[in-house]
Amino acid sequence: MLRAIYNALWWIVAPLAVLRLLIRSRKERGYREHIAERFGYSRGRLPEDNAPLIWVHAVSVGETRAAQPLIDALMKARPDARILLTHMTPSGRATGEEIFGDRVLRSYLPYDMPHVVRRFLRAWRPSLGLVMETEVWPTLIDECRRADVPLVLTNARMSARSFKRAAKFGHATKDVFGGFARVLAQSPSDAERLTALGARNVAVLGNLKFDMSTPPELAARGHAWRAAIGTRPVWVAASTREGEEELVLQAFAALGIDDALLILVPRHPQRFSEVAALAEKAGLRLERRSTWAPSAAVASAGSGAGGGVPALASEVNVLLGDSMGELGAYYAASDLAFIGGSLLPLGGQNLIEACAVGVPVLIGPHVFNFTQATADAVAAGAAVQVQDPADLARALRELFGDKARRLAMGGAASAFAARHRGATARTVDVLMALLPE
Repeated sequence: MLRAIYNALWWIVAPLAVLRLLIRSRKERGYREHIAERFGYSRGRLPEDNAPLIWVHAVSVGETRAAQPLIDALMKARPDARILLTHMTPSGRATGEEIFGDRVLRSYLPYDMPHVVRRFLRAWRPSLGLVMETEVWPTLIDECRRADVPLVLTNARMSARSFKRAAKFGHATKDVFGGFARVLAQSPSDAERLTALGARNVAVLGNLKFDMSTPPELAARGHAWRAAIGTRPVWVAASTREGEEELVLQAFAALGIDDALLILVPRHPQRFSEVAALAEKAGLRLERRSTWAPSAAVASAGSGAGGGVPALASEVNVLLGDSMGELGAYYAASDLAFIGGSLLPLGGQNLIEACAVGVPVLIGPHVFNFTQATADAVAAGAAVQVQDPADLARALRELFGDKARRLAMGGAASAFAARHRGATARTVDVLMALLPE
């Protein structure tokens, strides 16, 4: 009965979803492109193409970047296979294009309607499907099972909060999670919750995000920026969400360090101008990264103190990170990193990339999507958890005033990230057994 209601609701939701795409396209044009793919009308692969096709679904930017080491490893392990990368957002698709170019095929994931999913599966004929982290679409799972396509929940996580919500659906939930061929969990607690929800063939392989690394050229770009900024204290507020920038700016106002620079990097590109207006309304002098250091100016960060980057005016309080794919560079340019999505009940964002660059991490109280990674980072001395803007300002002030502690935290962050690597190799070993020879 629940499945019938779910399928019926999609006939109402689908037109509204298209309307929402068109509305969102007013701020981000990519939402109005490739709409047919969301209904399964993909170009697919040629009928005579019999190479194995590994389909990887990564919702948006974070999942796409987390999938990069895995996709590279799959290409190396099975050079005869084709890779199809699907997304839900234009920013995720743009990130996939930036990272992989034409090395992969790409499409949007279709809406979760039976005939639409079947059309998608017929067009692409995947040999194996991987969905990243928390993507659970009942019809997609069911149709893959009917089409004999092994579907694997990869880098899987299940927060206590999400577990309570899912468990309310009882047997229907067990039927859905039981449809995955394998579930590869990040941690024992994730595995325990997923098993309780009906998942079978569950293994704990670790978090793929620990295998992400900042490309050397991106780190060099950040170091060039830092040289052009000078010796002033610098902190980055990364992947901030709507409603959170005001809190970050409150913390900045309370910091009490006159020459400090805030690098503010909103998670969603369509909000860049909105966030710039917030900083200017607060009476802060703002510079956009796109106008201060265009990509051409940092392409060869080599000679000179700033590698060709003009000095940042000392009057600038806020540098707006209005670019995509450069978060590693922003971390490399900073003394401290605050990870967004955590001052409001949004679940937090990935702190591992900052740790891997060797930057001490500050993170708010709301981290239910990254509970284990946050707890482990705090225990390792790589991160400090704060409760509100005043607490964030206090922690920043203490760390800026204690260089020895800040350097020790940076070293602990690097060691923490290195210690947890290896999930990619373990995942590839499992996946190879599911692919046809």
